[in-house]
Amino acid sequence: MSRMTVPQGAALSIGAVLGTGVIALPALAAQIAGPASILAWIAMIALSVPLAATFAALGTRYADTGGVATYVRRAFGARAATVVGWCFYFAVPTGAPAAAMFAGAYVAEAFGGDRRTVLLTAALVIATVTVTNVGGLRISGRLQLVLAGLLAALLLVATVTALPHARWDNLEPFAPHGWLAVGSAAAVLVWGFAGWEAVTSLAADFRRPARDLPRATGIALVVVGVLYLGVAGTSLLVLGADTGSTEAPLAHLLAIGVGGEVRVLTALVALLLTIGTMNAYFAGAARLGAALGRDGALPGWFAQGSAPGQVPRRSLAVLGLLSALALAGVAGTGIGPGLSVQLTSGSFTLVYVLGAAAAVRLLPVGSWSRRAAVVSLVAVSALLVMTGVYVLWTLAVSVAALLYARRRRSGSPELETAAPQPVMSRSETAAPLPGVSPPTDRTNGSAGHRPLVDRTVAVHERDVAV
Repeated sequence: MSRMTVPQGAALSIGAVLGTGVIALPALAAQIAGPASILAWIAMIALSVPLAATFAALGTRYADTGGVATYVRRAFGARAATVVGWCFYFAVPTGAPAAAMFAGAYVAEAFGGDRRTVLLTAALVIATVTVTNVGGLRISGRLQLVLAGLLAALLLVATVTALPHARWDNLEPFAPHGWLAVGSAAAVLVWGFAGWEAVTSLAADFRRPARDLPRATGIALVVVGVLYLGVAGTSLLVLGADTGSTEAPLAHLLAIGVGGEVRVLTALVALLLTIGTMNAYFAGAARLGAALGRDGALPGWFAQGSAPGQVPRRSLAVLGLLSALALAGVAGTGIGPGLSVQLTSGSFTLVYVLGAAAAVRLLPVGSWSRRAAVVSLVAVSALLVMTGVYVLWTLAVSVAALLYARRRRSGSPELETAAPQPVMSRSETAAPLPGVSPPTDRTNGSAGHRPLVDRTVAVHERDVAV
């Protein structure tokens, strides 16, 4: 059986983290904090080091396809894992309008359209990914990796060609909205840094997980950090105050640095990249929703299509409907994609809080990985607070998940059997990794059992990774 190499693992991590946000986040961050938003980018890159190290340590210690849901369940039980599932599932329709509008902004920029063009493009993108998944079709992981690589190449070209036009006085005034705005900008940037946990679900596929996963993560950290910092810094130095007033900063950089019809090419790439990324999120979230229904964490109506090889059309229909309603709300109120980004970032941040908290409980006391987990937990908890009033949405989803889980368990005693910690998977019952003590198993369930929510969250994370 073929095994994943370090370069392949690094490519998956880069593809998971370097998503659609980079084509618009420099503008959103600049709107909030002005040129001082560069400090938010630096802070998020610095935070990525202990955060990525934490999930890499969890991946090597628990080389299991369950990913973050496995860690949360082992540390805190089934209800916390249900919260993770709900946060992932409902974050997709919440973030869909923003992701689709990012592509729409590049189409409008290329062809001289207005907000109507942005919204129409966004509606077509949402409809496309919904219909594609209804047919059971998926854009291949290889194609999505190619698109992510193309985006990385465009970022390098935009940065290198536009830098000669940089002016230091474009950074003045540096903090027009105050220093606290930097924290708010960092909370928004979570959108662009979500994904460090995704490759951990593939840890068992490495030839030597204990060695290869940290190396792949390290390579991804360097590449993502350089690309993000390069495009954000260049945007501020070249565009100045215009960075926060445009919805397509990358197109402006390419137009300044390269010229010609580059904006049309950039719009096409942004459109394809957005469709590919949203297709993966819709595919994974639809399967997650069906599994949550089958597992009792959502109404049983959602469970249709939860069996392997089936299409979860009911769950997918809910995602498409909620996404359309969210886009209609954006169109009716006249607000931009920023609200959608902030609400979705809050959901991702809570998932990281639970994942880091699980790492603090599961990783060996006194180890460097546990210390990284402590730093990560403090940092992402601060980010959750910096989300401000937008965290109320995330808390509402979490409370609803807990109340629903409690109601279902009180009414269905058989669901209590799913609450204990799962038994170790085959990869966990094999010989322990060098220098890593085997995980403690506290389950009395049947051999080979893993709750369905863990398996399907892993599917979602794998989809995001590719």
